[in-house]
Amino acid sequence: MHVVSEFVLLGFHAQRETQHFLFSIILMIYLTTLLGNGAIVCAVKWNRRLHTPMYILLGNFAFLEIWYVSATVPNLLVNMLSETKTISFTGCFLQFYFFFSLGATECCFLSVMAYDRYLAICRPLHYPSIMTRKFCVILVCVCWISGFLYFPVPIILTSQLTFCGPNIIDHIVCDPGPLFALVCVPAPSTKLICYTFTALIVLVPFFCILGSYTLVLGAVLRIPSGAGRTKAFSTCGSHLTVVSLFYGTLIVVYVSPTSGNSTGMQKIVTFVYSALTPLLNPFIYSLRNKDMKDALKKVLGLRTSQN
Repeated sequence: MHVVSEFVLLGFHAQRETQHFLFSIILMIYLTTLLGNGAIVCAVKWNRRLHTPMYILLGNFAFLEIWYVSATVPNLLVNMLSETKTISFTGCFLQFYFFFSLGATECCFLSVMAYDRYLAICRPLHYPSIMTRKFCVILVCVCWISGFLYFPVPIILTSQLTFCGPNIIDHIVCDPGPLFALVCVPAPSTKLICYTFTALIVLVPFFCILGSYTLVLGAVLRIPSGAGRTKAFSTCGSHLTVVSLFYGTLIVVYVSPTSGNSTGMQKIVTFVYSALTPLLNPFIYSLRNKDMKDALKKVLGLRTSQN
């Protein structure tokens, strides 16, 4: 029996001319993502007006997005120019760990950011005393630590399985679905544990977000003036857009792993939440936020209008 020591990660495979075109597009997406999210990190760090809980969370979220996109896209770009498209056994499971741990951390951050908006809108008088700088830092640490401590168990269990070929993973990332298809002996218990862990880290924060915004919606609808309701909704609009983009694609892929999506569609959906969403986040969060736009203009060396 031949035991697999490396995998072939196919990624987006096509004709050479198409590969080169896709390489250029994905490289541009990656560099723009690094620039946009890096600018937000610098803006929050350097601008004292942004040293508030909402922006501290946003700065950490942007920093997370830099690493999240870097867990997959550089290897994807290398594979697009490679003839063999191989990735070592260890490299595959390291990518598996960091991709899923960063994804879990993102779910936690989105939940905490929703809680921050709930406090700001539903309990505005108590917001300064509850969401203190110290409490915000604690929430940030909890998000990072819990995200990276959550996935070792299912990943270690999966790595202990025997893979005896074929060794071809028709995906853009080392994902549990294609990996389980390559094991010599079916391991339903390990598969169940892996999918249960994944479903929980996706759905528990999602329901926390849903609960927060249900309460926010109730509070906003009780505001008598239309202008007040519009202002309250505008503070949540950016976050809701990001949540919709991220969770809409994430649930399709991981909460319904047997939904029958084609391999090509799985790749596209995975690319949307792992690369396109981090690309759009800086634009979404700065679109209606004057303080963030002014801070970003300073970071990028653009002139800001004087009040």
